[in-house]
Amino acid sequence: MTRTLTVLGIETSCDDTAAAVVRSDRTILASNVADQTALHAAFGGVVPEIAARAHTEKLDHAVEAALAASGHALKDLDAIAVTAGPGLIGGVLSGVMLAKGLSAASGVPLVGVNHLAGHALTPRLTDDLAFPYLVLLASGGHCQFLIAHGADRFERLGGTIDDAPGEAFDKTARLLGLPQPGGPSVEAEAAKGDPARFDFPRPLLNRPGCDMSFSGLKTAVLRERDKIVSDKGGLTRQDRSDLAAGFQAAVADVLAEKARRAISAYLDHAPEAPAIAVAGGVAANRTIRAALDRVAADGGLRFVAPPLQLCTDNAAMIAWAGIEALRDGYDTSEPVVARPRWPLDRSQAPMLGSGKKGAKA
Repeated sequence: MTRTLTVLGIETSCDDTAAAVVRSDRTILASNVADQTALHAAFGGVVPEIAARAHTEKLDHAVEAALAASGHALKDLDAIAVTAGPGLIGGVLSGVMLAKGLSAASGVPLVGVNHLAGHALTPRLTDDLAFPYLVLLASGGHCQFLIAHGADRFERLGGTIDDAPGEAFDKTARLLGLPQPGGPSVEAEAAKGDPARFDFPRPLLNRPGCDMSFSGLKTAVLRERDKIVSDKGGLTRQDRSDLAAGFQAAVADVLAEKARRAISAYLDHAPEAPAIAVAGGVAANRTIRAALDRVAADGGLRFVAPPLQLCTDNAAMIAWAGIEALRDGYDTSEPVVARPRWPLDRSQAPMLGSGKKGAKA
């Protein structure tokens, strides 16, 4: 019988300071996330230096709170798992250095975790999903279709060649005068709008494969906004809602069509119980979830979407990825190094470009 493992997770890849304690029976004993929205609000996006400083100030308190809530002390743990990349390097370093200090002081083994693997493996934490499964990882800095063959074996079918959808949501929010983070703001505004009013492009649908592009879509929103402002002298509330709804519908349509293509490639592997999962912050968007759910149903696949609080950055997913790594034979004697880039599929060239919220993999 496999021994139950208890792992502390630490996550600081962008602007959320998080710590959690998770058991290998998929029980989340404690999870807390301190966001930095107020700190970055005046700048229209995440400022790396401010984020890194805030992590340094908050992280030890987050770890103490997670351990207290879980009823465990450091000595009770089987490992400490920390995000070692990819992400904003100052934030990643904050988490890695604290984790190294805790490991050195307590003798508890240290596991360096790929932040993207944390997202991609979340469906196994929440739904015990069996390998291989298809996953759309869509967040502020990343967007890619992956086949998860194992805890450390991912096959990339396609990804974004420019802005990730989360970046596009943030930029669109700024264009429309909505608060950051852009994802929730645009979604709330879109709920009051008409998605059919504007004929926004669906980029790369005329190109084979699963690669995506969202930069041109953001530019199309800018042009429509400027046209309305020129014609009317400003935006009405309904104009803003319709622009948000049209943008969101275009993103959902692109992701849905690319998901259909990814499913076709995935089914060539003939899994016994085919499934598609969505993970990352953009997975919290209900319109996108619904579109992907319909695509999965059309293809006869199980659809898995983690709870909203486990879609955005959190430390429970990092702790779980650490558990997966340990079960997969992770060598805890290897040094943990902070990395700004860390592709999941190491057999392919990394996707090009660097997003506002971190380097793409």
